[in-house]
Amino acid sequence: MAWILIVFLILLGGLIAPFGDILGTKIGKARFSILKLRPKKTATIITIITGGFISSISIGLLILVSEEFRQRLFVDIPFLQKTLDESKKALIPLQEEQKELEGKIIQKEKELNQLKNNIKEFRRGNVVIKRGQTLFIAEIKPSSNLKRDFTKIYNEADKFVRKIVIPNNKEAKNILLWRPSDITKIQSTADKGGNWILLIKSATNVLKGDNYVFVSPDLLKNKFIVKKGDVITSSILGESHLNLKSIDLKIKSLLRETRDEIKSKGSQVSEIKTNGNFVKKIRDFLQENQNIKFKLEVVSLRDSKTVEPIVVEINILKIAS
Repeated sequence: MAWILIVFLILLGGLIAPFGDILGTKIGKARFSILKLRPKKTATIITIITGGFISSISIGLLILVSEEFRQRLFVDIPFLQKTLDESKKALIPLQEEQKELEGKIIQKEKELNQLKNNIKEFRRGNVVIKRGQTLFIAEIKPSSNLKRDFTKIYNEADKFVRKIVIPNNKEAKNILLWRPSDITKIQSTADKGGNWILLIKSATNVLKGDNYVFVSPDLLKNKFIVKKGDVITSSILGESHLNLKSIDLKIKSLLRETRDEIKSKGSQVSEIKTNGNFVKKIRDFLQENQNIKFKLEVVSLRDSKTVEPIVVEINILKIAS
């Protein structure tokens, strides 16, 4: 059926095409004009119309005779268009996810480049200060002259850092560099009153002999982290833990939890100091008590604020069954 239709269309086109050409020629010779056009242009338009007529007849016959053509033209094409539109909509979240992923990749590349730069600095010189290292800590109390206090803190911090970076250069001054906007922000916060802690941290790795040290100041509320007698963390243990090895592992775990706990409260202390007497107390307790449940408590031995040392002891307590 398809071959017959194709042959028919070829023959039909072959018959109509000469007719259009003859018609255009006759109109040209007759100097017939449409819409006040020149006869030659009129003949060309007639020929074009004839070609369009051939195409229209061809498509009409295809629609009339071929069910498959009708299916593709009126059903498949709209369906494909709808599917294409839905695919475009589904592609939008994927494009957003791709952008987010590209952003993460760029961030990781920056971190990698920073790491490479740090490695280069380590290789080419003696790094005396690491990026993010706390260089100086100062307490800021309510004062009528904060500008004077900040100047004093800066001079003390600058002197301290010079001894580390350029100890042989006695004439050097003002090697600490920080952004004026940081200080303005800190002064604005301190002006509201209260007790504060100023941390001055290095913004980059610093080599011995460098002329400048870029720093980042940070203002923290000077508050109580723990008070004397506070139980910071605790854990209940059973009969299976009544041996020194298990107790030792649990104590290490408790001290890690304690460090995390005080960090979450705002403490800037990295290590916890312990009272060594608790080891003997635990040994004695285990010798005297068997087949019981007991509790280990990490207890603060002093009041400690934001940058003050955290000193603890570990108590072991019998739990009534």
